[in-house]
Amino acid sequence: MVGLGRMMRRSGFEWGENMDTSISVEELADVMRDLGMTADEAASYKGVVEGILSGAAASDAFDWPEAEPVKRNWVRPDEKDNPHGAWYVQTDIKGSNIKGSKSGKLAGMRVAVKDNLLLAGVPLMNGTSILEGYEPQEDAEIVTRMLAEGATIVGKTVCEAYCFSGGSHTSATGPVLNPHNPEHSAGGSSSGSGVVVATGEVDAAIGCDQGGSIRMPASFCGIVGMKPTWGLIPYTGILGMNPNIDHTGPMTATVAENARLLEVLAGRDGEDSRQIATPEDAVAYADELGASDLAGLKIGIVQEGFGLPSSQPMVDSAVRAAAESLTSLGAEVIDMSVPLHAQAGALTFGGTQAITTSMFNLDGNLLERPDLVPEAFIEKQNNWRARADELPANVKTALISSEVIRRREGFRFLARTERGTRLLRQAYDDALATVDLLVMPTTPMTASRLPAAGASPAEVTGLAFAPLANTSAFNRTHHPAMSVPCGLADGLPIGMMFVGQRFAEATIYRAGHLFEQQHDWRNR
Repeated sequence: MVGLGRMMRRSGFEWGENMDTSISVEELADVMRDLGMTADEAASYKGVVEGILSGAAASDAFDWPEAEPVKRNWVRPDEKDNPHGAWYVQTDIKGSNIKGSKSGKLAGMRVAVKDNLLLAGVPLMNGTSILEGYEPQEDAEIVTRMLAEGATIVGKTVCEAYCFSGGSHTSATGPVLNPHNPEHSAGGSSSGSGVVVATGEVDAAIGCDQGGSIRMPASFCGIVGMKPTWGLIPYTGILGMNPNIDHTGPMTATVAENARLLEVLAGRDGEDSRQIATPEDAVAYADELGASDLAGLKIGIVQEGFGLPSSQPMVDSAVRAAAESLTSLGAEVIDMSVPLHAQAGALTFGGTQAITTSMFNLDGNLLERPDLVPEAFIEKQNNWRARADELPANVKTALISSEVIRRREGFRFLARTERGTRLLRQAYDDALATVDLLVMPTTPMTASRLPAAGASPAEVTGLAFAPLANTSAFNRTHHPAMSVPCGLADGLPIGMMFVGQRFAEATIYRAGHLFEQQHDWRNR
C-alpha cells in the first residue's frame, strides 16, 4: 500500500492539486484518538494513510469540461414589492427560445420555483446565509421541462433554512408572512411558493416536500399542493435532505392547474436514482378531470388523523364535514382506523440522523447514490462547520440531537426506522386495499402565529415541527398526498388531505377537482 502513489501514476492519473496528501504523526495520532484507537501506533500508519490520501486526490483528474458561465438577469425585489417576504429573487426566463414552447402545455403559465432548485446563472440560498453567494451553472431537470413547454420562470421563492421547518419563521431572509393574516405563518418549508400562488402573483409554483413542505404551506395559505409518489418527478438538480424522503411537486390555485403542471413534471430522466420504480409513461392527468361524479369511489376518513394533541376542533369538524360531503357526488365515505398512523411521528424523529448525515456530515453528498451533486455547492456547504451559529434553532436542535443519539446509540434508530417504515407502508396499503382514498386534515391546525424575535429554541423548534403530524408519514411510505382548501376558521384556511395508492395521482385529482367544483371553501 505504501506504493499506492506509484500505482496511480502508472495508471495515468495525475496528482490532485487541491489537497495536501502528507500528514504528520501528531495529526494522525489525534485522528486515531478520536476514533478510539491507540495513538501510540500512529507512526506505523503514516505511509499507508498518505498513500490513500494520494489516491483520493487523484480523483481530481476526472473533471467536467469547463462550460461557459450562464448569465441570466435577476433582481432582488424591494420590500414594497415583496410585502410578504415571499420572493428571494425575481426573473423573467421565458421558454420561447426552446423548440415547441410557444404552443406547449404550459404556454403562458407564470411559474415560481422554490429556492432549493438549481436555476443556472441565478443565486441559490436555500434559506441559509451559509450558501449565500452560490450561483449554480445548470438548471434542474424540471426547469428544463417547464421551459420546453412554454412556461416563464418569474422568480425564486424564499424557503426555510435548509428546508427544515413546517413554519415560515426560519429563513435567513426573515419570516414569510401569511397572506390571510401577516401575523401568522405561511407554512414551510415551501413558504414563499405557497404565498405567491395564494396572492395570485403567479399561476403556479414548485415546492419540495420531505415532511409536508408542499402540503403544509398549501394548507396554511389556502391553495392546492401535491406531493406526488416518490420518484414520479425527477429530483435532479434540486437540493434535498435525504434521497429516501425527497419529493418535488406543483402548488397551484386549482386542482386542474395542478394536474396540468404535473403532466410536464412527471417522468423518468435517466439520472435520478429515486425513479427506480417509476412508470415509463406519465399519465395525462388533466384528462382525468372530466368525470361528472365520484360514483364507485370509496373514501376512508382516518380516525387517527383527528383529535391529536395539537388539533383544533374547528379544523377537525371542517375536514370531516368536507369529506362527508363527497357522498353528494356519489362517493361512499366511511370511517376507518389505521392505528400505526398515530405512531408515524416516531419515524420522522428516528430518521433525523439520516437527514443530518446527508446534509451536514456529508456536506450534501449522497453517499453511495449515483445522483450528481454540484461540487461548487458542496464547497459552499462545507463552510457550515465554521459558521454553525448562523443556523436557526430548529436546525441546531436536529444536529445536536443526532450527535447525542450517535454517541449513545450509534445508528440503530435508523435501522429501526427503516423497519418501521415498512410496517407503516403496509398499514396504509392494507387500508387502501379496501378504499380508494384516505382523508384527514392536512395540518391539525390553521396557520400558527409567527414567533417573536428572540424566541426560545423550544418555541422555534416546536413551531417548525408541529404542522407535520399528519403529513410526514407519507414522505417515508411514498404514497401520493394532496392538500385542498376546504374551509376557513377565524379567517385562516383549512386544508383537507387526500392520500392514494402509489402512482394513483389521477384518482386524487378526480376527487379533489369535483370537491373544488362543488364547494367554495371561502364560504364554508
